[in-house]
Amino acid sequence: MDNNMKTTSDRINALKKEKNAVILAHNYQRGEVQDIADFVGDSLELSQKAAATNAKVIVFCGVHFMAETAYILNPTKTVLLPDAHAGCPMANMITADELREEKKKHPKAVVVTYINSSAAVKAESDYCCTSANGVKVVNSLKADEIIFVPDQYLGGFIEKKTGKKMILWPGYCPTHMKILPEDILQRKKEYPGAKVVVHPECRPDVVALADEALSTSGMIRYAARPEIKELIVGTEIEILHRLNNENPGKRFIPASTKASCPNMKKTTLEKILESLETMQPEVKVPEDIRIKALACVQRMLEIG
Repeated sequence: MDNNMKTTSDRINALKKEKNAVILAHNYQRGEVQDIADFVGDSLELSQKAAATNAKVIVFCGVHFMAETAYILNPTKTVLLPDAHAGCPMANMITADELREEKKKHPKAVVVTYINSSAAVKAESDYCCTSANGVKVVNSLKADEIIFVPDQYLGGFIEKKTGKKMILWPGYCPTHMKILPEDILQRKKEYPGAKVVVHPECRPDVVALADEALSTSGMIRYAARPEIKELIVGTEIEILHRLNNENPGKRFIPASTKASCPNMKKTTLEKILESLETMQPEVKVPEDIRIKALACVQRMLEIG
């Protein structure tokens, strides 16, 4: 770490204590952002941490829907998103109005919404889920029909795992779409002894080539297994920072170096510092939407 970065980190840590703040970072954040965070994890873990924190200020190093979820769970706290423009293309692929129209077509269906969605969409949903607990959430439901939004690939993966009938919205993650079957085949050729793990947001033909399809927290646990020495990783490339830090002596190979999320990269140490100095940009959710979305998120957290 260079002196300038060290100075920035020192100032962040000082302000964090002064303002009783906690820094939460997603596994896809820049390495230096992961290093400054109090907790690094996937969407489910970060939701759980946000729900349990005693801090007065939550600095969410991720994208907008994640900060919204933190506010939904903590309306009396200040939730900061260091870059206001850090959005999620997948979350933008469905609106509350579109979901309401879909519900009219299937009036008896239960709505399960991937956490990668806006608070307004969550407010129109019955259950929330993440890639870590989607199978568990759907398996817990007695419904004959389930509308799943917005990710068709995660939805299809859950449908296959649970055998439940699912109505899938045609959304997707542009970053995971950059990982192609030929990438996996090429890496397997280059590293014949390596296992392959991919995210269930990947295309089905990519998932079919993997040894496991797991959430990022699942990947972290899988990589820590003693028998794993080399691992081809099919998700956003910044997870390799954490994998390498936590597993010295093992080799981690990105399935594709193109799988980099530009929105996750918008957060920098300088923006975190400025956010703590100015207490901006602050993320809030209108109370009527928050209350409805809270029920959806709490049902997920109760399932686990």
